[in-house]
Amino acid sequence: MIDKLIEQIKNKNSHVCVGLDPQLKFIPEEIKDEVFAEYGPTLEAVAECFYRFNKGIIDAIYDIVPSVKPQIAMYEEYGIPGVIAYKKTVDYAKSKGLIIIGDIKRGDIAATASQYAKAHFTGDFEADFITLSPYMGMDSIEPYMPYMESGKKGVFVLVRTSNKGAEDFENLDYVYFQKYFQRI
Repeated sequence: MIDKLIEQIKNKNSHVCVGLDPQLKFIPEEIKDEVFAEYGPTLEAVAECFYRFNKGIIDAIYDIVPSVKPQIAMYEEYGIPGVIAYKKTVDYAKSKGLIIIGDIKRGDIAATASQYAKAHFTGDFEADFITLSPYMGMDSIEPYMPYMESGKKGVFVLVRTSNKGAEDFENLDYVYFQKYFQRI
């Protein structure tokens, strides 16, 4: 799968990945006005706003950008309609030939991780790549391995993050943890 991404990067002469992290406050008023007039003040309206906005972005970039990265939490906030908008966004991006990086940042015990792997590498939420958080150890990553070994799926594992609070854990060493936990 990484070869497919590299090929797209070369073909489009671009390393850009477009994040699709919709928030209602950033949706243009003309989209909101049209959709809310049609659906009323509902979760379905918000989800449709997200999809139409994303569709416009995808239409504008698919021929010059190799990949998109929808952040699932932005959609999950709006329940089933939001998750449907996520699926519609992923499906539309696929139809335009884009590589999909499902920004799901999962990292759970193996039994749960195997279900996340199945959900996001097959079926309704299928992505080409997904993001994982390895905080719970290698066994939280292993359930994704069979999908990667097939060569058809890939993962991006968080190693360093850019948020301010990342240093709370990412910059600590083992000695600090030993000292800290001995005190409590």
